[in-house]
Amino acid sequence: MLQHVTTTPNGDVGGPLAMIDSGCTDGWTPSAFIRYDLLRSRLDYLFITNADQDHMSDLQGLADAGVAIDNLIRNPTYTGQQLRAIKLGGGPLTADANWYADACDSFNVPTTRPFNDCMRGITCQTFFNPFPRFIDTNNLSLVVFISYGGVTFLFPGDLERDGWLALLERADFRAALSSVGVLMASHHGRENGFCKEVFDYCWPHAVVISDKPIVHDTQLTQHDYRAVVRDSGVIVRTTEKRRHVLTTRRDGWIQFEVNDEGFVLIDTECQG
Repeated sequence: MLQHVTTTPNGDVGGPLAMIDSGCTDGWTPSAFIRYDLLRSRLDYLFITNADQDHMSDLQGLADAGVAIDNLIRNPTYTGQQLRAIKLGGGPLTADANWYADACDSFNVPTTRPFNDCMRGITCQTFFNPFPRFIDTNNLSLVVFISYGGVTFLFPGDLERDGWLALLERADFRAALSSVGVLMASHHGRENGFCKEVFDYCWPHAVVISDKPIVHDTQLTQHDYRAVVRDSGVIVRTTEKRRHVLTTRRDGWIQFEVNDEGFVLIDTECQG
């Protein structure tokens, strides 16, 4: 969740609100958090990095909770019909996938509120491979660079090696990689999301792996990422420990707070 927080004269917390993906767990949904914790009925910007269920499992929940989405930011090179054809190869579409496929055809009018003009200093840069050069949802991932206060976070969705290599053909993508401070590991840290050539241009201070408990050998990439992280790493305020690779399976929720001076504060659910 990306929010530039401001306080109104009557004490209400406001400011534009953006979210990257809409995945949920059994005990937490972004729709309930936005509607009942933040007391919001509008999401200014929603990025969908990958058209698989784990990245959009609360899209219908947002609609059911009465949370309106003003701007949807996605890979724009496929239509709703083309997405349906891709998804039907894996079985019937979920309610969330149907919502997204419909949105691919309805969110096509240029926005009157560009993200970089309205998020009060938070900016984004996006890249994607075109359909039909790739016809799988992973390599059609939207790659999102989010920057604030001189700090850049990279969200690559579920991009796999072939998709990384295709984007590395672009000089502007290679240049964007050089600014990354925190990388969210592609495909939840799976082996097929790791591309060593990326780290000829990208030298993050930390890597975050968002994943469930290890059940596959392909999840064992922490050492690969540790080898490409800058030696200084980052200090986690919650534990006062220096870290290089953080994982949701070990650390629980992970919160990054960037102040106006570009100083990063990191808290985790795990206190030890």
